[in-house]
Amino acid sequence: MQSTTLALMAAQDEIGPMPDCAIFADTGWEPQAVYDHLSWLRSPHVLLFPVHIVSTGNLRDDLLGASRGGRWASIPAYTRGNADDRDDIGMIRRQCTTEYKIAPIRKKVRALAGLTRKRSPREPFVEQWMGISFEEITRIKMSREAWQVNRWPLIEKRMTRRDCLRWLESYGYPRPPKSSCLGCPFHSDAAWRAIRKDHPEEWEDVVAVDRAIRRGLRGIRGEVFLHRSATPLETVPLTACEKTGQTDLFLDECDGVCGV
Repeated sequence: MQSTTLALMAAQDEIGPMPDCAIFADTGWEPQAVYDHLSWLRSPHVLLFPVHIVSTGNLRDDLLGASRGGRWASIPAYTRGNADDRDDIGMIRRQCTTEYKIAPIRKKVRALAGLTRKRSPREPFVEQWMGISFEEITRIKMSREAWQVNRWPLIEKRMTRRDCLRWLESYGYPRPPKSSCLGCPFHSDAAWRAIRKDHPEEWEDVVAVDRAIRRGLRGIRGEVFLHRSATPLETVPLTACEKTGQTDLFLDECDGVCGV
């Protein structure tokens, strides 16, 4: 929602200067609703600048390949070394954001800026905007590149997610779906429950992936799970009370890129 609002506000000349483009890093495992929304957003009559789609592969397929001993970029899934020990739960180191989001975006930005196979300038000449709203201010991170600066226009305007929704509604724009990998271990119980209730085919898919990665991930000891309880996804109660279930962990996402 925030990234769509940012792009459309730029197209309405409410945030300037006009961007040269927008970039969407596709992990290959987004909800179908996200791809449908992206197709609408890329229509020539919606935005005045292009939306580039970049990718380094399909995260879902790579996970399934990893379950058979192949190479993989680890996701922050949960492990249980001892099946009988409820306290013996750990989290796998997260590499997916770097490899499936940051790296392809950085490569595309460098290409658009004419820096492919060139030494990086020491002074900033690229400004990259992030669709992060005011209540997510803890997610902002400074650029690690001397030639690039990051900017968060929604935070500058102190716009929350609710403000974004009101702005979209005021122009009659459709409500955007949440962008995140279908099987992201950062999902809250409410997010898992919504997939199960509203998108049964996608629910069957994440359950199948959860089963497939249980054992056999190279370098990982013990069993692997997508849910923080370290139990099979299809057996998790997914309580309606977030005080006793899993809450959304996206604000703890340290690179400020997932879902943007």
